[in-house]
Amino acid sequence: MSDSRPIGIFDSGVGGLTVLDAIRRELPGEDLVYLGDTARVPYGTRSARVVARYSWNNACFLRDQNIKLLVVACNTATAMALPLLHERLGLPVLGVIEPGVRMAVELIPEGPLAVIGTRGAMGGGAYNRVLEQVQPGRALTSIPCPLFVPLAEEGLTSGILAAEAVRLYLEPLRGHVRGVILGCTHYPLLKAEISSFLGPEVVLVDSSTAVAGETARLLARSGLAAGPGKGGERYFVTDAPGAFQVVGQRFLGRAIAGPELVDIQPLNYPGGES
Repeated sequence: MSDSRPIGIFDSGVGGLTVLDAIRRELPGEDLVYLGDTARVPYGTRSARVVARYSWNNACFLRDQNIKLLVVACNTATAMALPLLHERLGLPVLGVIEPGVRMAVELIPEGPLAVIGTRGAMGGGAYNRVLEQVQPGRALTSIPCPLFVPLAEEGLTSGILAAEAVRLYLEPLRGHVRGVILGCTHYPLLKAEISSFLGPEVVLVDSSTAVAGETARLLARSGLAAGPGKGGERYFVTDAPGAFQVVGQRFLGRAIAGPELVDIQPLNYPGGES
């Protein structure tokens, strides 16, 4: 048996394309539907309630595309909306935090750990809570690195600006950690610069790879995997499809054909008053 329905993926913008790319490499036969909420990006500076409401609307839009599984390819949305989506969406849902933490513990079973990401994803303590569940008592240092997102989107992932931003944020970690979780989907684009600064002995954990592996395992366990073949991709954005194409090509290393502009209508938010 096989299930040809697509996997749905959403992010506040283009960063989730690193997750889409990892899933594509892991599951070449699956159809993928991506939604970038580019009209409301960034999520990292917004309140938890607003992010949860946006995430609910995005998830319902993708559910209407007849998806079989939703991947929340945004650390902020995962931190602030995943429980709601698990409870109310009626579909299997994966976020990016738990797979990344589990991979970090597997690769670096002991020693100091850190996670870097947006202020929104770091501020709520979601990574610390998940790590406490996976490996109780282990310490985790969280550092927000807000300049990394614009650097990645502008293609400034190496050189003087990138090196100075990495030094500015990560100096406290140098020589003091065994591993760092890249807690934002933009950050893999800066992986070389981060590794160069922290040193080759520090393991960088790419949550995108972890999510792709967990997606494959979930589909196999649930009997939802597609049959053999080559999967297709469809892209939706809520604003600026041209800019999404340009920046998205930097993330994927290939052209994005025709992102469709859509208006995500506000729905009754199950978390209470909007």
